[in-house]
Amino acid sequence: MVDTAMTDAASKGSGALGATTAEGFARVTDAILDAVGSVIDGKPDAVRSALVCFLAEGHLLIEDVPGVGKTMLARALATSVDATVRRIQFTPDLLPGDVTGVSVFNPVEREFEFKPGAIFANIVIADEINRSSPKTQSALLEAMEERQVTVDGRTHFVPEPFLVVATQNPLEMEGTYALPEAQRDRFMMRISMGYPDARSEALMLRQRDTVNPLDELRSVVSAEEVAGLVAWARAVHVAPAIEDYAVALAQATRTHSDLRLGASPRATLQLVRAAKVWAALDGRAFVIPDDITALLAPVFAHRLIPTRAAGGARGSSAADAIATILERIAATVRVPIAARQ
Repeated sequence: MVDTAMTDAASKGSGALGATTAEGFARVTDAILDAVGSVIDGKPDAVRSALVCFLAEGHLLIEDVPGVGKTMLARALATSVDATVRRIQFTPDLLPGDVTGVSVFNPVEREFEFKPGAIFANIVIADEINRSSPKTQSALLEAMEERQVTVDGRTHFVPEPFLVVATQNPLEMEGTYALPEAQRDRFMMRISMGYPDARSEALMLRQRDTVNPLDELRSVVSAEEVAGLVAWARAVHVAPAIEDYAVALAQATRTHSDLRLGASPRATLQLVRAAKVWAALDGRAFVIPDDITALLAPVFAHRLIPTRAAGGARGSSAADAIATILERIAATVRVPIAARQ
């Protein structure tokens, strides 16, 4: 029954390269992961997270120091799926209209014409997003949530598929602004690239001395074919017990003594959506508890705010709170889930 529903859903898209079974989905997405991985050496988890956000119709926040391949990851993903990509360098003097676009008066036609901003692409790289003011950062909010932009009372839809990959420097670096809670909540996941290991860095030196790997990267699927993959992932089965598990984890963040702000309902929804893609990447047509557990920190951590006492005197962080919540909830919820699968 699940397979039939998923086949019907995928057929409404383009059925990317015949991805009409769980194995077919995994085969196509493995090809995308391999293509992006050929450019991003030694970072399979970051590559997988980017693809999960793309196919789950979310957005990705990458927080790390400069020079570790954050922008390269977004460009490699765009190339592998033959998508349009535009990069916005966020600076203190960037204006909201530079992001969304502006209406310009045409003296010939004697009317205003809309000039699209850089947000109108399949994959938008918001580079160093926390170097611009909160007002400019907020220009992304409508597009990220509703996939549209409103300028001068007129609505303009962004292209599909649509993914914002924002890079963020650590807050202790000079010239950065903390992202507002509403902005952070729009991102499905936050990850860090981290420095490459010695072997991967040495390999990078040998391979990229004279050649840019992006120049040799070829698309695996088209942007239109991605629609079939997205439709397939949407139809992955989530049992009521799994939904209960996700809700229990979210509820626990809202009552945790060390947290001033817990996970929003949007976070719970995005956790389940990401888990669907995570399961499909493993060749499964259903979500298991481990899918939820694996994604909990990347999906929840950037949304949680520790209390002053926890973050100061005890040095507790959002990651610590998530770890304690998992220990407690797993003991009381995951056993019944296993029995009800």
